[in-house]
Formats: sequence, structure tokens, C-alpha cells
Amino acid sequence: MSSVATLVAQNVTPGRGAYNFGFLDETTKREVRRALLKAVALPGHQIPFGSREMPVARGWGTGGIQVTLSILGPDDTVKVIDQGADEGVNAWNIRRLVTDTSGVPTTTDSREATVIQTRHRIPETPLRDGQVLVFQVPMPEPLRMVEPSERKTRAMHAQADYSRAWVYLYEDVVRRGEISHATGYPVMVAGRYLLSPSPIPRWDVPKLNMADGLYLFGAGREKRVYAIPPHTEVVPIDFEDYPFYVESFPDRKCQKCGAEAVYMNEVVLDDGRHAFTCSDSGYCDSRLTGGVE
Repeated sequence: MSSVATLVAQNVTPGRGAYNFGFLDETTKREVRRALLKAVALPGHQIPFGSREMPVARGWGTGGIQVTLSILGPDDTVKVIDQGADEGVNAWNIRRLVTDTSGVPTTTDSREATVIQTRHRIPETPLRDGQVLVFQVPMPEPLRMVEPSERKTRAMHAQADYSRAWVYLYEDVVRRGEISHATGYPVMVAGRYLLSPSPIPRWDVPKLNMADGLYLFGAGREKRVYAIPPHTEVVPIDFEDYPFYVESFPDRKCQKCGAEAVYMNEVVLDDGRHAFTCSDSGYCDSRLTGGVE
């Protein structure tokens, strides 16, 4: 039996060293999957799990990485994005970890991917049935802004007591004249749990509502996972006279592909002029090659 065949028989993949498929041992994967099943059954509810040490720097989204590696199969295709970009350092190194330890193909086109791992963005192309989007979450507790005690926040979730979150938004309106919460805007899931959607911009929040794909959230440092299953109602909390709104880019077009009505990044050109480009680099590239309109 060849060396590669021997590794496959042992559920180990060749690469820089020999790893178990997806790096994590099978016991760890089963534990993460059990936690994810509970999370899907209770949309928005945070489920504890035994977070492991990962071979990446602290703050690189170890929870999301563990979720991705635990659900990965040999027939999957993976896309990894960092703030919407495929070429970011975070995305590049996580992608290399995935390929070195599993051998699964990767892509920059979200339409081709079965599993997408993201840091703080949702792709512009809507997810389809069967796709999974895994979020790297630095702070899973949406009530941390009003209550530092973990024991008390657990009790508040159990009692569905979110009054202090509303007061927080009200105080924001009094001080600034609007709800200025720019990223990680708190949402109600299935009319029951208050959830932090990770630090995604407000632009992406409406994409969570009644989506066709499955959203999984992993927080390694806090040892929590949670989920938004397909076709689940997700509503940002707001007031009738101060409704939720998304960022706007009036009269702006992507400097590269000419796209409008997408979330954009402002860049400074070599001549000093300011321009806008698609935050989702894969979407931008697909437009340039004629893949999407």
C-alpha cells in the first residue's frame, strides 16, 4: 500500500506533516457537532462546547475554524473570506490550514462553495439551500454591553428579559439622535432569543432573515456556538420612530466592476483620489468575468 493510501486508510491526510482529516480528532468533531445540533434545534440559543487550542494566533477566530473543520467532508468545497476579501491574511492562512489538513478544494466564488467561513461579512450573492456559512465570533453575548456577569446574562436569556438592551438603544438615541450601533447589531431570532450576529455591518443583517442557507456561529474564546437555521425569522430590534436602517452608498459605483447597491470599501488611488470598491472581492471578480450581473 502506498504511503498516501496508508494515510487515507488511517483517516489522515498528507500535507506538511500528517494530520487527521480536518486537523481535529474525531472525538472533538463529534462534540462540536452535537453542540451544533442543539444550536440548530434552539435557534439563537448559545450552546457551550469544549473549545480546543488551534495552531493560529489568538483572535484569529478559533471558534469558527473548529466549526468549519468539524462539519467538513471530503466532498465539500470551501471558501474563506476576511472582511469580504478572499486575499486577506486571515483568510489566506485559514484556507491553507483547511487544505493542508483535509485536501478539500477551495474557491473564491461563493456559488461554488458548500461551506463558507467568514470574518465579519456575508457574501453579496444570497446563500442557496444546502450551503453553510460559518462565522468567526469574537463576542457571542449580545447582553455583554449591559451586563458583565455571565450568570446574570444566562438568567436574562432564560427569562427572555431583554429590557436593558432596549434601554441601551434608547440611551443611544438620546445621546446621538439615532441608533448608532454600526456592527454586530442585536437581532431577535424566531421571536425568542436575542443574538449577536458577529461584527457584520448593518448592511448584512437583513440577509439573516428567512435565508435559504444555514448560519453557524463559533466563539472559541467564549466556548459557545449558536445557529440560525434556514427559513428562520430574524428581526433587528429598533423603535417605531427610530427604525433599523442599513448603510447607504448613494451614487457610488465599484471602481473595478461598476456594481451598485452593494456594500463598499473606500480606497485611496495612486493619484490621491478616493474611490469605492466591492467589499466582497469574490462577487466583484465574478462580475468582471461575467459570472454574475
